Amino acid sequence: MNSTTPMRWTLADMPDQSGRIALVTGANSGLGLESARALVSKGATVVLACRTLVKAEQARAQLLSETRSVESSGHGGAAVDRSEARLEVLELDLADLGSVRQAAEQLAARHSRLDLLLNNAGVMAPPRTLTRQGFELQFGVNHLGHFDLTQRLLPQLLASASPRVVQVTSGAQYFGQLDFDDLQGERRYDRWKAYGQSKLANVVLAQELQRRYPQLRSAAAHPGLARTNLQPTSVAANGSRVERLAYQLMGPLFQSAAQGALPQLFALTAPEAQPGGHYGPSELGGMKGWPKAVPMAKAALDPAQGARLWQVSEGLCDQR
Repeated sequence: MNSTTPMRWTLADMPDQSGRIALVTGANSGLGLESARALVSKGATVVLACRTLVKAEQARAQLLSETRSVESSGHGGAAVDRSEARLEVLELDLADLGSVRQAAEQLAARHSRLDLLLNNAGVMAPPRTLTRQGFELQFGVNHLGHFDLTQRLLPQLLASASPRVVQVTSGAQYFGQLDFDDLQGERRYDRWKAYGQSKLANVVLAQELQRRYPQLRSAAAHPGLARTNLQPTSVAANGSRVERLAYQLMGPLFQSAAQGALPQLFALTAPEAQPGGHYGPSELGGMKGWPKAVPMAKAALDPAQGARLWQVSEGLCDQR
């Protein structure tokens, strides 16, 4: 961050978002829910894009309940009614490119523009599983689904006066490699290597998007060690006692999902956030703390790699 960036950027520093339209993927829990909560509290219209409408409706009900609790002490029902109008639901299964297409079409039918796109949803280190189109699940959900969604929403994004797109990555990007000869892990699958590859792809996509569309602001952010449902879901899917013990031992290092969401909210809304920027926590080697600009994986800075991933991703997404 430059010298004008606050040392402790919090939600109190987040600019007013009134009149802006934001779409958050994976908005029903963890970082996505915290981001949606923050955006609607600042006046944005927030589209809660979730794998099922049930999950999206539950998230909407939770956020509306919180709004009512805050406002019941003084402001009456008008503000609550406005919040209801500013919280929309959208079914989006990133493991199915058909669902991605339908979601993009529905969004376009509702809104002629989109100001903020937060590609937040993700899966972490499951056993080898395939998407609806036969892609390895982590590459398919974490990268391809978001790539296709972003491509389809470009007309709405470019209709905004100041559009921003943020890819949510993780520290796994630093040990990730894009294996273009085996992107789907068909020859050999290591679930953590596949996760690192997908998280590296997020940052590569953010950089390539900025190169191709300088009229929007594209960035990436990671939450450090944030306590979300990713950890217990991964442990349950793999039945790993070692991982369960590791997470227990690392417990004191984890920060809340609300704290972990600050880097992506900074990238999405702060005036200081730079095109092509990358943001993460400021302490303990990027594991926790307040958001700041942090180095990204070196591979993400290679334009040739960005162009290749873009071209390959276009080809894969055409294989519907």
